[in-house]
Amino acid sequence: MAAVLSMTGYAAVQTSIGGAPTGNAASAASLGLEIRSVNGRFLDLALRLPDELRACEPALRELINSQIKRGKVELRASLDSASGAGLQPPSPALLSRLAELQRSVLAQLPQAAGLSVAEVLRLSSQPERSWPDLQARLLELAREAVQELLAARQREGQRLVAMLSDRCGQLRELTRQAGPLIPQLVEQQKSRFLERWREAMALGEASVPPEAAQERALTEATAYAIRIDVAEELTRLGSHLSEIERLLHAGGDIGKRLDFLIQELHREANTLGSKSATLELSRISVDMKVLIEQMREQVQNIE
Repeated sequence: MAAVLSMTGYAAVQTSIGGAPTGNAASAASLGLEIRSVNGRFLDLALRLPDELRACEPALRELINSQIKRGKVELRASLDSASGAGLQPPSPALLSRLAELQRSVLAQLPQAAGLSVAEVLRLSSQPERSWPDLQARLLELAREAVQELLAARQREGQRLVAMLSDRCGQLRELTRQAGPLIPQLVEQQKSRFLERWREAMALGEASVPPEAAQERALTEATAYAIRIDVAEELTRLGSHLSEIERLLHAGGDIGKRLDFLIQELHREANTLGSKSATLELSRISVDMKVLIEQMREQVQNIE
């Protein structure tokens, strides 16, 4: 049995990056990934990466495409100064370099504003960009994040399977309750048919020839037969429920097939309600449609 996956999930992972060649404590950084997914008809992937990680985008897309089939997925990566690194005083060499760069800019753009203290501190607290293993660490972290996301989607999928199985059981019970009502429905329709038949016969005695009366009777009998035929709808409801339960047990990528079966369930429940001639059967039809709508909302989240 393959796992049933929800398209809704969230995971966040983080690791420390350090050991820059300069040995500067301010070069330590925190590399973080946050990935979330919601339901969608197809795979819709959005990546939010800082500039220094843009080169990893193709590899990240390939990784996610190999693991996730459907859903709107958003991945955000961050590369921030490690805790306390931003409090380190800027080195004289760095301050000298910033001053030199500012003079070069002002020489070409004399109207430009100079650097503020806050901007100097922010620039001096930027993590070192030259780690040779940065991209490898990012991909390693991405694999961990994707596995945690899949685990979250599987847990949510198990909850959805339990919910759908429960609704299938309730629908089967309603179908069972509707079965004994068919004879009552037949009897009611029979009474109506006989009443209309007597009307037709009365008209025949007065002014309508026997052939016309017989045609009227055949018309009423045909309408009567169509009206009482709800056993077929109940049979199809049971068949669709069996297929849904089979898919839930088999697992895998079943979201689209479940969506189709839910539409068929709704169609049969609607037909059952339109053919109903008893208050009890109408109530059963309404209860069925409520349960089916609950199932439809949850099936939208299954991969």
